[in-house]
Amino acid sequence: MTNTPQALPPDHAASFAACLFHVVLVEPEIPNNTGNIGRTCVALGCGLHLVHPLGFDVSEKACRRAGLDYWPRLPLRHYASFDDYALRSDHPRRWLLTTKATRSIFDVTLHRGDALVFGKETRGLSAEVLAREPEACVSLPMVPHERSLNLATAVCAVVYEGVRQLVSRRECAVDASGRLLVDAPVS
Repeated sequence: MTNTPQALPPDHAASFAACLFHVVLVEPEIPNNTGNIGRTCVALGCGLHLVHPLGFDVSEKACRRAGLDYWPRLPLRHYASFDDYALRSDHPRRWLLTTKATRSIFDVTLHRGDALVFGKETRGLSAEVLAREPEACVSLPMVPHERSLNLATAVCAVVYEGVRQLVSRRECAVDASGRLLVDAPVS
């Protein structure tokens, strides 16, 4: 069942101001992937942006039934379409993740507040979206002849690469107990 609501679900009140990165899912189809990605976003201090239509229900009742106890802590915004996202988002930079890119995510410098944009599980981002910002297209390297990674796996790998870069530049830190400190620059 595709969730194409007349009115979008409400955004979560959690603050986007301190988000390390913004994960943007364009028309995600599999609820378990989006749930896993939401947990990754909460654990790493990232915001989640869902571009409709979705292939599942994200009502409060559905999230409770699925046991997504962390969902209320997730900075979350909904958009009616990619055009709506492009118009309303205020991300300073966007990276479009695609298997069609020749440049690796490891070859770019990720900054706090960057948007990391991922397409639907079955087809990725559309050619139209990729054509809007060809210089922003990047991929996760894979061995030859492999098609793609699971969406939740790809998001996790890319966000952790961003965290690794921020930690290496001392823009955030990992404390003695192994916890990520994101609130203040490290001196």
